[in-house]
Amino acid sequence: MEEVDVEPAVTNIPAASDGTHLGFAWGPGDILVYETLYKTSGAKASGCPFIHEVRKDEDIYSPILRKLFNESHHIFVGLQTIREDLPSKNKKPQFVSISKNYRSVIRACMEELQQVAVSTKVSQVALQYGNQVSILLAIELIWNLCEVLFIEAAPAGSLLLHLLDWVRLHKADVDEKAREVLQSESPAEHHDYWDVVVSYVLQGRLEEARQMLVKQATLQPAARKMYKLMDALLSKMPFYNPGGTQTLTEFDVKWRHWHEEVDRCLQDNSFASNKHLELICKVLVGDEDTLLAHKDLLSTWYHFLVTRLLFCHPTVKPTELHYYAQSCMTMFLDPRSVPEPLDSILLAAFEFDIHQVIKDCSIALNNWWFVAHLTDLLDHCKLLQSHNLHFGSNLREFLLLEYASGLFTHHSLWQLAVDYFDHCPEFGRVYLELQIERVPLDTERKALKVLRICEQRQMSEQVRSICKIMAMRALRNNRLGSALSWSIRAKDAAFATLISEKFLQDYCARGTFSDLDLIDNLGPAMLLSDRLTFLGKYREFHKLYGEKRFSEAAKLLLSLMTAKIAPRSFWMTLLTDALPLLEQKEVIFSADQTHELMFCLEELTSSLNNTTPGTDRPMQDEDIEVTKVELLRLALARNLAMAIVKEGTVEA
Repeated sequence: MEEVDVEPAVTNIPAASDGTHLGFAWGPGDILVYETLYKTSGAKASGCPFIHEVRKDEDIYSPILRKLFNESHHIFVGLQTIREDLPSKNKKPQFVSISKNYRSVIRACMEELQQVAVSTKVSQVALQYGNQVSILLAIELIWNLCEVLFIEAAPAGSLLLHLLDWVRLHKADVDEKAREVLQSESPAEHHDYWDVVVSYVLQGRLEEARQMLVKQATLQPAARKMYKLMDALLSKMPFYNPGGTQTLTEFDVKWRHWHEEVDRCLQDNSFASNKHLELICKVLVGDEDTLLAHKDLLSTWYHFLVTRLLFCHPTVKPTELHYYAQSCMTMFLDPRSVPEPLDSILLAAFEFDIHQVIKDCSIALNNWWFVAHLTDLLDHCKLLQSHNLHFGSNLREFLLLEYASGLFTHHSLWQLAVDYFDHCPEFGRVYLELQIERVPLDTERKALKVLRICEQRQMSEQVRSICKIMAMRALRNNRLGSALSWSIRAKDAAFATLISEKFLQDYCARGTFSDLDLIDNLGPAMLLSDRLTFLGKYREFHKLYGEKRFSEAAKLLLSLMTAKIAPRSFWMTLLTDALPLLEQKEVIFSADQTHELMFCLEELTSSLNNTTPGTDRPMQDEDIEVTKVELLRLALARNLAMAIVKEGTVEA
């Protein structure tokens, strides 16, 4: 794929009368804003204004984000190949795998942006990349949740396990803090030690919490019994195993017994002498006040939601999620603050309102990449069947068309957009036809790419248009061979005739043909126009003459004139070409052929003599023509005499 990373040049525009004005010009993917400075009477303009390009989708110009577009394109094309007739049960693992592939591409891109943001010394660039990282973090967070709720469609029991993985993946600062603690000289005395332990518990990572508590227990032999009791509570906490033999009801009974045991320990003041262990015990019973007191460790309302479900409602059903999500968001956020767009999107997901998720993401995010690909995947999962639009295509196609149209404004990503249009059955073809005409044909290589795309899709009108543009450009640059090649490809008879004329004029001026390879290999294409046919046949005459196949050459030359294929303006050239054949020692032209040549010469001279007054050629040219005619008449008379003698001798 072509990659030419150049910024568009700034274009100066001339100044006019007085005043300052702004003007706008709309392009396919951006707006041109220009300021016009006008001269006041008797004063000179202070400077020349500039044209500013306002892009609606700046992300496609980021070299790192382009990797996201390229990689996701491959995943998208692969998704379209999944057979519709497969049972849903068989397709579900494939859809989950594709969803994870999309997320892995997002994460890889995010990590690269993070590295560049850290390493760059330009603060503005660091800020730009930092913003892009934040956006991708939010995108991956939303996508992951949609994967759990809509694509995996995890049932009660399994649902909580998926949500725990979701929170752990997006709350990775705990591991960073844990590394700092463990790498210190005395981890148990580190100021962040208890924050790490409590954070592990809040995320349900009880094994890691136990390992951390062992370090504290060794420093406090007197409290060993208390630490042992906490270790036992943590180790006994049941987690649902979807692949096991235990039913959800049996798990629920077991979990309630454990929960009652933890509550007894709290009521018995078993950890009263150690505020940290008591705090952990309160977390284990799901005490809301304790959880809300540690907002700094939870950091988000949806982490609070998952922690609350873990220690209070581990068998939560998907249909109950919206109630807990709403209450946790209300409890966690400041009642005076307005929820961020991300909060609204996640809440809509917990409410299983797919349409609202897509709508809010379309408004909040700065490009169509996320909503287009997520909607496409959800549509393949048969989750968007009820969401058809009232103005044409369905939601999936609408978003894909918008995304692909944005790609078409980029100098190389437009090639990806073609596949997206191909998979929009209702309007994709129309959009492609409109957008492909806007691709600037900067080079012949790019023109061939565009042409191949059009030819593969039988877009005959666009094929002709591209070929005509390239043919005209080649003609302006005096590249006749290229111009002829493009006009043949366009099947444009009129233009092929024009270029053939240019070839013949060029031959008359120089005495040789340019682009011999092309003319020698015209094949059936020479039948496109009479003039092109003549050009090909005339070149064939020269080849026969060069190979000393004089009889065949003479026959072909005569047929070009008698069949009226040759233009009248070229007859004198053809008759002049006949002179060497007439001067041969061996008779080449028969008596009949010589008569025909004489007839052609007389027809030509009579038309020259009847030239309208005022169009007379210069005297010198006229003298040359008269000399040629005299030489031809003499040669023809001599050849006729020799031919008659030869033919008479043969008959005798």
